[in-house]
Amino acid sequence: MSLTCRTLADLPVEGLVVLLRVDFNVPLDDAGAIIDDTRIRAALPTLRSLLKRGAKPVCLCHFGRPKGQVVEALRVDVIGVRLAELLGSEVVKLDESVGPVAQAGIEGAALGSVVLLENVRFHGGETKGDDQLARDFAALGDAFVNDAFGACHRAHSSVSGIPQHLPSAAGLLLEAEVDAFRGVLEDPKRPLVAILGGAKVSDKLAVVDALLDKVDTLLVGGGMAYTFLAAQGHSIGASLFEEQHLDTCRGALKKAQERGVELCLPVDHRVADHFGADALAEVCGIEIPDGRMGLDIGPVTQAAFAGRVTQAGTVVWNGPMGVFEFEAFSEGTRGVGRALAGAQGLTIVGGGDSVSAIQQLGLAGEVDHVSTGGGASLELLEGKILPGIAALSRD
Repeated sequence: MSLTCRTLADLPVEGLVVLLRVDFNVPLDDAGAIIDDTRIRAALPTLRSLLKRGAKPVCLCHFGRPKGQVVEALRVDVIGVRLAELLGSEVVKLDESVGPVAQAGIEGAALGSVVLLENVRFHGGETKGDDQLARDFAALGDAFVNDAFGACHRAHSSVSGIPQHLPSAAGLLLEAEVDAFRGVLEDPKRPLVAILGGAKVSDKLAVVDALLDKVDTLLVGGGMAYTFLAAQGHSIGASLFEEQHLDTCRGALKKAQERGVELCLPVDHRVADHFGADALAEVCGIEIPDGRMGLDIGPVTQAAFAGRVTQAGTVVWNGPMGVFEFEAFSEGTRGVGRALAGAQGLTIVGGGDSVSAIQQLGLAGEVDHVSTGGGASLELLEGKILPGIAALSRD
């Protein structure tokens, strides 16, 4: 699998209308205000580069899941307001994303402004990868830049369709994502250590299988670890586990042994008698007593995992080590985050809850790369070819 894209530096944009696919799918509170504008901020370097080079950027984005219908609550006006505040430039928000209204709005926008088209998922063909819709999008511009890594695993019209019809390249954010994961997947500095966590082992089994062909050490924590421990015959008390995946976990353990991969599971735990923010943490060894559930890795495991991270040439982390939303069960995740921040090797945080954790710790600036795409990063680690990246691959 090649991770080589045409880049923004390769694409002539001066004086052109450049369609820019961004990931502005931000969370809102009950009052409709943006809770976290990280995804908008992530697109600013590419937008500023395009403006500096004399292009007219036209942003395409999705927002929520309107399922091909116009849903008033999922219009992107609030995003346009925040984008203008952050960018310090005029943002012209249009009420359509294709057709004569969109065309006229783009033509009427002043040079130096940014155009924001309406939610592309108001069109049913978007999520189906409809080629005619991709052609309709492409008719609005002269060139296309994809900066929406979080959507690159989707074969949607505005992601992988438009590049079939316009000169195209990766934006600065997408280029950084590709460069970071190339450091994991193509000739990484050794030892290569992967850390996987999260609640369900079923969400990560394909990643585990793929990583066992690549890594030197695989550290497994979070809820997914208990199915592995049960597969080894350990007592897991009332901990979360997926009985239907016991045999698959046994197969992964066998594969690790055959490949010479060190697969590390928790040897101690922080447990409680119930699941809740008010639960009191107790530390126990590898065997979890009846009536107790594992909610975080224990201090011995935490130190062991940190040691592997410190010695690594390359580290990729996806998934928390415990229920880090509860203070009593956040220390394992904090420990891993601190270890990454202090590591000398290449350090990558691969999207999802791991990003929330590293940001809460205030350590996002201490790791080499924090990914903006949880699903996309997981599929890359599985060895899948992402449609949005494949569409930008060099010939």
